[in-house]
Amino acid sequence: MTAADLERVDVPLDVLVARADAYTVANAAKRRAEATAENRHLLCDADPTDTAFAILPCPHPEACSTDADYPEWPAEIAALIARSDNARRNR
Repeated sequence: MTAADLERVDVPLDVLVARADAYTVANAAKRRAEATAENRHLLCDADPTDTAFAILPCPHPEACSTDADYPEWPAEIAALIARSDNARRNR
């Protein structure tokens, strides 16, 4: 680390606190906006993004995987669920 690197990161405490406060406020605003969007999506019948979301899954079915591509998957999932249930019962 050089002196130039230290000068770049060495800031007065009040500046550091102000940056942390600004980050906290911005982060809280972002979380509120995300929660609002998610609630709108879940609660509104006329969510404008539903139509766009509905066409996402796969416009080219030949490129999509199917259950036949992963025949071992149901047994693996069943084993993981059983192990999890057993671990919860034995706590």
